[in-house]
Amino acid sequence: MNVRRRLIPAAAVTAVTAFAMGTLSACSSDSAAAGDTGKFDVVASFYPMAFLAEQIGGDHVNVTSLTQPGQEPHDLEISAKQTAQLEETDAALYLKGLQPTVDEAIGQSGVKTKIDAATLTILETHGTEAGAHEDEHGHEDEHDDEHADEHADEHDDEHAGEEEGHSHETEGGEDPHVWLDPVKYAEIAEGVGTAFEKADPDHAADYKKNTEALVGRLNELDTSFETGLKDRTSDVFITTHSAFGYLAERYGLTQEAINGLSPEAEPSAARVKELAETAKADGVTTVFYETLVSDGTAKTVAADAGLKTDVLDPLEGITDSSRGDDYFEVMESNLKALRTALGAA
Repeated sequence: MNVRRRLIPAAAVTAVTAFAMGTLSACSSDSAAAGDTGKFDVVASFYPMAFLAEQIGGDHVNVTSLTQPGQEPHDLEISAKQTAQLEETDAALYLKGLQPTVDEAIGQSGVKTKIDAATLTILETHGTEAGAHEDEHGHEDEHDDEHADEHADEHDDEHAGEEEGHSHETEGGEDPHVWLDPVKYAEIAEGVGTAFEKADPDHAADYKKNTEALVGRLNELDTSFETGLKDRTSDVFITTHSAFGYLAERYGLTQEAINGLSPEAEPSAARVKELAETAKADGVTTVFYETLVSDGTAKTVAADAGLKTDVLDPLEGITDSSRGDDYFEVMESNLKALRTALGAA
């Protein structure tokens, strides 16, 4: 259901208790020296986790990402050097279920503080739900009945053989793209902040202050999306894969994914035809693709349906081709692209 869940105050953190408190211990001078930086060393699994660590840690942390800029995070294979790095770091911040090799490496490591972002908010299942979705104002989504069958599964048998590559979902089937919802990202930030305070109590006051500032900015971003998408002519947008389920739910939109949770699979002819019909019925103007995956599929679908293409960035990494230098700049670019595509600009 499209139910608005407002941000909780930064001080009122309850989600952090979901991960084992025994993994959190004070950062001593010995543990800091183990990373050879003299700071609180944090290894982050990929960009959204690294950004949180940098924003919350500030000058007190040294953050290293296991996923390099431009690298598709789901394809990451942990090197021997990275495995050794995990043994020397003070904390590891990751999103369990997104990168299996990272989960295994961190699970087997002796890192003192292990922070699983998936335990700091509630993961949901997107792209598999049937039935009506109710938005924040209580009215039924007018598109649900006509699309109920296609949302009942990952497009059933026509895509059964297409999902053999990496999948953008956790082992439990939940959608991992929580960072694309500013509200959920803020919940994770609060949990990470609390973990840093416990692991490195000498700088707890600064971590708390930085967390509150970050949550405030995420509140503002949430408001920007809410107001920016308010007066739109369409609720429906098409993407190469369903990375934007949380964002769509948050703001009462309907995401139509070409390939479900696999961004690199080729859609069937039936799915391409179905999307063209959806675009015509719902006033869709644009097919969105992402920066780290080829735009070939998006261009094929757009050409067949007479639509434009544009970037909607899932923010799995920042590269020279990103429309912004950090999370907030890229999210503002995403908002601008959605406003144009949905007739809100």
